[in-house]
Amino acid sequence: MFLRWLQAVVLLPGTVLVAVPAAILHFSAPSLRDVMAEPGSLRFVLAFAVSVPGLILAGWTMSLFIRFGDGTAAPWDPPQKLVVRGPYQHVRNPMISGVLFLLISESLLFDVPGLLIWTTVFFVGNSVYFPLVEEPGLRTRFGDDYKVYFANVGRWIPRLTPWSLDKDR
Repeated sequence: MFLRWLQAVVLLPGTVLVAVPAAILHFSAPSLRDVMAEPGSLRFVLAFAVSVPGLILAGWTMSLFIRFGDGTAAPWDPPQKLVVRGPYQHVRNPMISGVLFLLISESLLFDVPGLLIWTTVFFVGNSVYFPLVEEPGLRTRFGDDYKVYFANVGRWIPRLTPWSLDKDR
């Protein structure tokens, strides 16, 4: 199970959060010192503050997929059970929200417009991918349970109160 999780982490968030930003920084900045926020500066503190919920959401949601969904975030190894626990009780895509927080944090930490462009491309891409591909697949895989979940929990805007599939039964 650990190897499945590690493969999903390295290939998905690893690419989105490390490989692509590293390439953008490599081609945009002669030196990281020239573009990195000074420790203690407002940009640095904001970058850190935004990264904390991102790390928590990303780690928590990935662990929920493995522990309760019998799968990973990877399309080649998706959860076999619908996960409606923790942050998934508030919003349907908390893992992507966590990654977005981390991308915003990188954009704040490094003053490189390409990182903010990458963050926007990532969000827009997921905003197109989810309704066209992901959600129809989830409806097929999980049937009525996903339809009820979909009707009660928003894609990007979190509910203030947790929702449970059991409440609707």
